[in-house]
Amino acid sequence: MAVSMERVTCSICKRGEAFFFRRYSGERLCKRCFVKSIEGKVRATIAKYDMLKFNDRVAVAVSGGKDSVSLLHILAKIEEDYPKSSLVAVSVDEGIRGYRDEALKIAEENCKKLGVEHYITSFKELYGFTLDEIVAALKGKGENHLTPCAYCGVLRRKALNTVAREAKANKLATAHTLDDEVQTVLLNMLHGDVMRIAREKPFTDETHPKLIRRIKPFCEIPEKETALFAYVKKVKFQTVPCPYASEALRNDIRFFLNRMEEKHPGIKFTIFNSAEKIKLALEKIGAKENLKECSLCGEPTTQELCKACGMLQKIETA
Repeated sequence: MAVSMERVTCSICKRGEAFFFRRYSGERLCKRCFVKSIEGKVRATIAKYDMLKFNDRVAVAVSGGKDSVSLLHILAKIEEDYPKSSLVAVSVDEGIRGYRDEALKIAEENCKKLGVEHYITSFKELYGFTLDEIVAALKGKGENHLTPCAYCGVLRRKALNTVAREAKANKLATAHTLDDEVQTVLLNMLHGDVMRIAREKPFTDETHPKLIRRIKPFCEIPEKETALFAYVKKVKFQTVPCPYASEALRNDIRFFLNRMEEKHPGIKFTIFNSAEKIKLALEKIGAKENLKECSLCGEPTTQELCKACGMLQKIETA
């Protein structure tokens, strides 16, 4: 007996065939409306946090992965409406054999397609070591208390600020998604660094002449949706995961949050909004730290010695 399959229409346009069910909102979206919703969310987030001005020079951190490449495409489209603004892409080659070369090639291809100038720097150029060399040196010394991701995160953050400054940008856009933001909140709690929650914002407000202010236009968009955006728009991105990712505590938190979201749709938004309230409360009690310059490299830091220089000293003695 034949089974009648009823066509489900889009909740927004009421015409197109729905292909995606957004569980936390109850919406069923066709491809066209889904893409428009992501672009609209980015515009709304930029407006909500006052991330951009009409004449900004924005550097987009592009790794070659789904999130960063999707952000580059969306910001390139938004930038077309603002003739006094400009957009460049910045990438960091951490030196991960068999992984980063492909990602940088993909990043370059997307930049050429969009006509966006592309700046690249590397750990080797800035620090004298690749990430692979750092991992090998620390393992040889028996230093295993920090994962490769811990070193990479700190060194990459400094590298992005450096290359964005070289590109003469005044804003640095990173593709941190809702998932990234919520994972970071839980990571800070598990590490006992609750005060750091106040510093992890969608738009950094610290002022220092050497610090490029960071914005996170994807901070209220689930990672699953940025990936789907890339697939629908047929955007090329790297699908191979970083070989060091499985060693990070963040990976365990990711699996936990995904399981919770499956059982309780919208819980990631709940955690994100709760963290925003915590940030406001911490700011009221003076949790904000003043920036100064690192005694070794002169880069912005809250301590006498920046974390990157502290790590490099340990690596050099390994």
